[in-house]
Amino acid sequence: MLGGLVLVILLVAAAGAATLLSAPADHKNLPTDHDYVAFNGMPLPPFVPSAGPDASTGSFVSGCGLNMQGHQNADNVISSPRTPGAAHHAHEYVGNLSTDAFSTNGTLAAAGTTCSNGDLSVYYWPVLRVLPGQDGAAVTHQAGRDSEASDGNAGTRVPPTTVLVEFRGNPTRQVVAMPRFLRIVTGDAHAATAGAGALGRARWSCSGLHDRYTQLYPLCAQGQQVVRTFDYPSCWDGRRIDSDNHRRQVVFPAGNGRCPRNTVPVPQLRLRVAYTVPPGRSFAIDTFPDQRRSPTTDHADFINVMPDALMHRVVACVNGGRRC
Repeated sequence: MLGGLVLVILLVAAAGAATLLSAPADHKNLPTDHDYVAFNGMPLPPFVPSAGPDASTGSFVSGCGLNMQGHQNADNVISSPRTPGAAHHAHEYVGNLSTDAFSTNGTLAAAGTTCSNGDLSVYYWPVLRVLPGQDGAAVTHQAGRDSEASDGNAGTRVPPTTVLVEFRGNPTRQVVAMPRFLRIVTGDAHAATAGAGALGRARWSCSGLHDRYTQLYPLCAQGQQVVRTFDYPSCWDGRRIDSDNHRRQVVFPAGNGRCPRNTVPVPQLRLRVAYTVPPGRSFAIDTFPDQRRSPTTDHADFINVMPDALMHRVVACVNGGRRC
């Protein structure tokens, strides 16, 4: 009888241990000290080509707010349509108010927007959070609002203090209009395991130092904000609004600014998002669980849903050398 009781206790203990081992270790999914860098004295970025005689030197800013509506989900309608939660990390949106996994061109065109000029486009990027213990934040967060707690992206969401949505020109040629519903992505959500390469065009900096960048989380001086800059590819193949890997239809120009053969320049989107965070190694973005909150995985996505008349205004401003 005693032997049977001991056996039951051992089995229960073993089952409990197995449960503990298999339970999601949300509190362990944190960046390392090597993911951060002191930002003082960072080197200047590589050579930036100067504008030639046929350059498009203007810019157009679309005022789309700060996501005061709290529009977030763990969907990615570009890479995983009709699959809720496929991103396994929360995205934050400005622009189109309806975007989720089930969005279609039709639903996006019929939706409202946070943009003041009627721009219905979709702009999104991973949520940034203050890490657990840095501000009294709980280890887990609201499932279904920020992202699933089991995905390990613990911490309290930090709302942006500024969001710049800007379209710019090309240093060698005039730009052409983007087709409506064109999809463009930048950065690599799998860079921590795949290795950062040509896809990694998301960069980090501190306010007041926008001419210097790092791919790591910047430790900014007191009073400065953390800034994320997303530069998107801008050489369109002239035919497709999407492709099998969501990247072949629009690629980056060469180092001299020229678009590859059989592509044409479209207005180049730059997103710049700033945050006020506690000092030190206190913050990180949401990532896929196996990417361990690495800053190198930062990325952003865009669907052009501008009415045609608004896109023509963008092109006219950029090609005309005006600031709009």
